[in-house]
Amino acid sequence: MLGQLHEAGNTTTLAHYLNLLEGAGLVAGLPKYSGKQIRQRGSSPKLQVMNTALMTAPSPYTLQSAQRDREYWGRLVESAIGAHLVNGTRGKKTEVFYWLDRNQEVDFVLKSGKDLVSIEVKSGRTRQCLSGMSAFAKVHKPKHQLLVGQEGIPLEKFLLRPAESWLA
Repeated sequence: MLGQLHEAGNTTTLAHYLNLLEGAGLVAGLPKYSGKQIRQRGSSPKLQVMNTALMTAPSPYTLQSAQRDREYWGRLVESAIGAHLVNGTRGKKTEVFYWLDRNQEVDFVLKSGKDLVSIEVKSGRTRQCLSGMSAFAKVHKPKHQLLVGQEGIPLEKFLLRPAESWLA
């Protein structure tokens, strides 16, 4: 969006709209984790729905057809985890970020004080290595690294625990 907006003030306007959407419980902008406050503020946010019904209500998919479309299902599962984290940390000292460095990424980063937890969400089999988690761990030394999905913490178990409990 920002690339298409050239006039001064458009970035401020978008940030204001995003704050309004978050206040209404619709969409949040997750900041990029950097470890340095100035770099976090200068990065584009990752848009995160706060209610996955916003994604599924207009969809032509049934539950079964959504699960068969692995790419779509993966986005839904990741969005459900993100919504759980964002909604579960509202008004608390725990913050939710994403991390991206070149082609390495971590879906979510929880931060409380100096404690960090990196979270990668995989809805199917994890055939590829989790290079983003390794790269993040090397630089930022998280307290825990969590894999949520088939080969890690079951989705249902993750969603039953409060977000900040993963920092313990």
